[in-house]
Amino acid sequence: MNQGWVYKEQVGKAGEGQTLLDYYVRRYSHSSEDEWRSRILSHQVLLNEQPAQPDTKLERGQRLAYHRPPWQEPSVPLEFEVIYEDSDLLAVTKPSGLPVMPGAGFLEHTLLGQLKKHYPSETPVPVHRLGRGTSGLVLLGRSPLAKSELTRQMRDRKIHKVYRALAAGTDCLGQPVPEQFTIKTPIGKVPHPTLGYIYGAVAEDDPSASFAHSECQVVRRDGSATVLNVTILTGRPHQIRIHLAAAGYPLLGDPLYAIGGVPKLTVHPETGTLPVPGDCGYQLHAWRLGFCHPRTRQPITLEAPPPNPLKAN
Repeated sequence: MNQGWVYKEQVGKAGEGQTLLDYYVRRYSHSSEDEWRSRILSHQVLLNEQPAQPDTKLERGQRLAYHRPPWQEPSVPLEFEVIYEDSDLLAVTKPSGLPVMPGAGFLEHTLLGQLKKHYPSETPVPVHRLGRGTSGLVLLGRSPLAKSELTRQMRDRKIHKVYRALAAGTDCLGQPVPEQFTIKTPIGKVPHPTLGYIYGAVAEDDPSASFAHSECQVVRRDGSATVLNVTILTGRPHQIRIHLAAAGYPLLGDPLYAIGGVPKLTVHPETGTLPVPGDCGYQLHAWRLGFCHPRTRQPITLEAPPPNPLKAN
């Protein structure tokens, strides 16, 4: 069991005039109306630090806090390896299955949760994220200088990121993966029945469309599979999974993204649930990071050896 968590937020324009119960039911559909009513009546949900009734009308600017009791988190691999460390920054490799940040039922069983145990006084802060099913390098800031400077480099696309991916060997017409190719399919929000939305390939005129750029090169061909190096020049959510699927070469074992880069919305026959971004099963590894040290200004390149299915030979 973990220690529980308090989810804090402030009522915005969209929530103004709603009842407290309606606010949580509409905003967080992972729980039923009866479940939210029970939480409010048992004072797990506070309004301006005070208990409130389910039919209380909300005003803009009011403070909400849902005190979630301790819960048993899913079992995941918790180990990580330090690749580089100094007083300004930290670089580690995480295993597939370990989330970087809290969310979707994970709190302490995350990379950040484990870092808090190893660095309790000043926990390093991730400057980028990897999907739960993605393994490999994560860069973290320790000093205020590093946190701001590395974030700036990430925003300005000055951090060189290369991934190793295991994708389909041919497209739906049986054409092999080209030796080198570029993908610039826009990525935006796609409706999802339970999460509200997730990210996927969208048209250029879609209101949520964001520019995305990936450069791909074949490393090894192995029958129906292809090992690729993928350099991402932008950092959109699930970019490699979406881009390779949009190009016709989805990651093998990806439970969510099919050819076209559109999320699958088919209920799993065993679990009875729809696939979500945190589901694992694919092979994707953050292999190389290149950046400028925030204090010395010297270039640094870090590598994390990929697991067996993604090796060059």
